[in-house]
Amino acid sequence: MTQLVYNFAEGNMNMRDLLGGKGANLAEMTRLGLPVPQGFTLTTTACHDYQETHQLSAELLQQVDRALEQLSETSGKRFEDEQNPLLISVRSGAAISMPGMMDTILNIGLNDKTVAVLAKLTANERFAYDSYRRLLAMFGNVVYGIAEDAFDQILTDIKTQKGYQSDLDLTTEDLKTVVVEFKQIYRHSDQGEFPQKPKDQLLAAIRAVFESWDNQRARIYRRENQISEDLGTAVNVQEMVFGNAGADCGTGVAFTRNPATGENKLFGEYLQNAQGEDVVAGIRTPQSVEVLATEVPQLYDQLHTIAHTLEQHYRDMQDLEFTIEHGKMFLLQARDGKRTPAAAVKIAIDLVDEGLLSKQEAILKVKPESLTALLHPEFDSQMMAEHAVLTTGLPASPGAATGQVYFTAATAKQASDEGHRVILVRQDTSPEDIEGMIVSQAIVTSRGGMTSHAAVVARGMGATGVVGASELNVNYAKKQASVGEQVIEEGDWISVDGTTGNLYLGPIETTPATIKGDLSILLEWAKEFAKLGVYTNADTPRDFQKALEFDADGIGLTRTEHMFFKPERLLQMRRVILAKTADQRAEPLSHLLEMQQADFYEIYKLAGDKEVTIRLLDPPLHEFLPHDAAEIQEVATQIGVSVDYLTTRIDSLKESNPMLGHRGDRLAVTFPDIYQMQVKAIMTAVLRLSDEGQIVHPHIMIPLTDSQAEMGWVRKLVTDQIAEMLADRDITVDYTVGTMMEMPRACVTANQVAKESDFFSFGTNDLTQLTFGYSRDDVGSFMPEYIKKGILPADPFQTVDVEGVGELMKMAVNRGRLTKPDLPIGVCGEVGGDPASINFFEQIGVTYVSCSPFRVPVARLAAAQAHILQTAN
Repeated sequence: MTQLVYNFAEGNMNMRDLLGGKGANLAEMTRLGLPVPQGFTLTTTACHDYQETHQLSAELLQQVDRALEQLSETSGKRFEDEQNPLLISVRSGAAISMPGMMDTILNIGLNDKTVAVLAKLTANERFAYDSYRRLLAMFGNVVYGIAEDAFDQILTDIKTQKGYQSDLDLTTEDLKTVVVEFKQIYRHSDQGEFPQKPKDQLLAAIRAVFESWDNQRARIYRRENQISEDLGTAVNVQEMVFGNAGADCGTGVAFTRNPATGENKLFGEYLQNAQGEDVVAGIRTPQSVEVLATEVPQLYDQLHTIAHTLEQHYRDMQDLEFTIEHGKMFLLQARDGKRTPAAAVKIAIDLVDEGLLSKQEAILKVKPESLTALLHPEFDSQMMAEHAVLTTGLPASPGAATGQVYFTAATAKQASDEGHRVILVRQDTSPEDIEGMIVSQAIVTSRGGMTSHAAVVARGMGATGVVGASELNVNYAKKQASVGEQVIEEGDWISVDGTTGNLYLGPIETTPATIKGDLSILLEWAKEFAKLGVYTNADTPRDFQKALEFDADGIGLTRTEHMFFKPERLLQMRRVILAKTADQRAEPLSHLLEMQQADFYEIYKLAGDKEVTIRLLDPPLHEFLPHDAAEIQEVATQIGVSVDYLTTRIDSLKESNPMLGHRGDRLAVTFPDIYQMQVKAIMTAVLRLSDEGQIVHPHIMIPLTDSQAEMGWVRKLVTDQIAEMLADRDITVDYTVGTMMEMPRACVTANQVAKESDFFSFGTNDLTQLTFGYSRDDVGSFMPEYIKKGILPADPFQTVDVEGVGELMKMAVNRGRLTKPDLPIGVCGEVGGDPASINFFEQIGVTYVSCSPFRVPVARLAAAQAHILQTAN
């Protein structure tokens, strides 16, 4: 027979998957001899059984009866006894802590008879009826789904009528009235009477806790924190101890260290004459736990000793719940405490200094994703509290920014040039908006998802970004946006929180963030233990400088197309595209050559001896052309052609599906002089630096390759150009030519492609698009529903799809290294900075990841964790 119920004395801290975190910790504290009210735990196995049948099995009910009998013997009280009743609590407890997400019911066993018995046994009638009204409210809400407001309103009405300031002012007679009115709420509900049999209360509470695993807030919490839906919750049944039984009673929550700052000092809150829910629900304003040091010093000393014991035992900061009943301390829970990112880093470093953790263990204590909160500017919390949220979108790129609203790239650029702080607000963005995006403090769009153009570019630039703010109605013609009745004119001030997705009216001051102190130490340790290199995606020296401040190993991806969107460059690029012959392209290409070699020179010079990988032109040519009538007229005048000719030429370049069309290395085949110009620019910069004494080993990446033959043709174009430039120079340049692996066919034939490629670098955005058949710019319309309904575990543009895209990557790694065992392989797509994806990349043998500058520390910590865990396994 499967054991479905464990007494606390039977478990230990290593049984979290079976007993849940709370049950395992209650068992462990019992084993340590700490003052824990006795009880038992229904396992997660029992939860899984219930989820399948929605019934409590006969086997489970038998084991619960035996456990109740044992608890009665231990406590000296009996459940369902009307002379000396045992009262119990029922609490949830998943393997991974989900504070407040699932349900708790206290004081089970009270009814119209036992409430009078409790009053007599304790000589405290007020306490007995206070406990009964609490049971009625919690049971009604959790089990029957009666709104909390219904019960709260009755309390509020009585307190208002009698001028009471708090629940403590309620008299015994008041509480008796409350109990009567609470029971009346049941009668008016669909459920009927409150169950008077304690056993019925208990079984209904157990069912409710099992069902609370699937309540909406729990599902949302799991989704946000990447907690598996398959874990289930345990149920903890525990003898009640009462913090609401008088002035020598109370309840509190304590942390062994300050959860906000990480300071090594007992921190917490305490409420006299209260039950535990009063503290967490904010019903009354608690006092600092330090009040105990003055009022009851022996209890404070006991709590301090228990806190120290548990922190030493668990080797981490602990969150404790305690109750004091008539001067006696009881522990109701201990768990690893939730903490701010700053506190998490400090605590990890301090625990190493105190000899409790190794460096590797400390690295594993900090969530990589949490570092984003430490690396971007933040709003001043006091000022933010004075501003109401205007609307909320998707938090595409963390940070906090304040500026004036502009609706086009041109007006944003002009305003920036005039010294204004700019927020670019668009329905959506395109590469043509890049100049306005570059000068903006934040980018906001009403459309798009987390991998839309606006989101990707914002992250790449380290700009604050909020996308998909669907309540935001942008009207370009009127130069205004609106949310409901609130209108935002061009030039109005707004503030953007890229961490939460919130938008606010008006300016809010920000504070900058840098890597220093404990975070610097943690990242040094991470670099020591990481195997994967961590590079950055950077298209400008400014981007690269920020990444270097975050200790990037080099550049894994420079997207050369982003260099073409400045006005004078865009004009030359348009002349190239609109030219009819190679001869006509020569003159504008010469201008672009001069501009690009200057770009590459600055990036190489800044890199020093760090590697830089430059990707040749990737997007389809139509992206560089004008779109609306006014711009077509302007461009026609600039380049000296008729509007009709320009319109005809634009139409000829339109494609039904440009992301699958004339782009990437296909441009090299049809317009070889464009790639030749870029290679010349790279080599000109390399040779110039060589003359200055700096040796550069250029890495040139070919995008969109799908076959050995194609890669071979383009590679020869590149190497021939390099050979031509070196022909009359007494110099050898050590260069590599690799490919961006973003085509499923290239992955399948990677052993052949590797014959022509010196390295692979996965472009996971396009690889995911082509594997799923999704457009990354349009997934926002359906992706949330796919995730909500469990069709996909996560957005595959944010976290690699291991089963599909991941298998193609694994295939490419293995087959590529069959041809070249030491083949360097990187990942430079959106998932290059995602911790869960990095763990997978470690497993399949990727050499490095490349991500936006502000993701470098996140990726570094994730890479260290992945290697530590991989080595341990």
